[in-house]
Amino acid sequence: MNKKDYNSLPELLSEDIIKRVSALSTAQLCDGMEGLGVVRNGCMDGAVMPIESSMRMVGTACTVETEDGDNFPIHVAIYQGKPGYVLVVDGKGYTERTYMGDLMTSAAKAIGFNGIVIDGFVRDREGLKELELPVFSRGIMQRTPTKKGPGKINVPVTCGGITVNPGDLVMGDYDGITVIPRERILEVLEKAEGKNDYELKRRETIEEYARCKEQGKELPNIAPAWVTEMLGNI
Repeated sequence: MNKKDYNSLPELLSEDIIKRVSALSTAQLCDGMEGLGVVRNGCMDGAVMPIESSMRMVGTACTVETEDGDNFPIHVAIYQGKPGYVLVVDGKGYTERTYMGDLMTSAAKAIGFNGIVIDGFVRDREGLKELELPVFSRGIMQRTPTKKGPGKINVPVTCGGITVNPGDLVMGDYDGITVIPRERILEVLEKAEGKNDYELKRRETIEEYARCKEQGKELPNIAPAWVTEMLGNI
């Protein structure tokens, strides 16, 4: 077997970074990459979604490249895995077979993976939901995977239309998947946290407007300042 592309796991991201990211959303992280030159602001295709909308995950990317429904390299990556990683599988968007189901996912959960992203199909929807390990895929179907190998492990991959490198930060929620290049994490976090502060203030403004309206009081300005500014320039 050719093992030259079976690389070791990248270093885990710090607990501080994971904690800060966990307080945000994929949308806020995507906004935080605006203007940084990252393809689609790190946003995967909208077709790669959680099998259950409540699923949410944050972790360090470890990657697999495979094709045609071959899940042999996925098996290897799972059994070589450790707690704290998100398994990102470049399955080439293959739609004729699945790549994995609840048995492999249960092993990933036992090992300690934070989640799984597959650019392809999975199966055993109900079993996956019961496991409560976040799984994101292009869809569900029942046809069995193949086992050919060797595939590639922990190499740069293209998943959901964007590049994912081993060690990148991966976050998934009800809106989809956002990936932050490892070297840009701190600057993205600073911008995303600023966006979160802005959104909290906007929610307070909207709630105050709703209260004044309900109580028959004079209504405050509900439009954000940037809207007023842009209107003045038209």
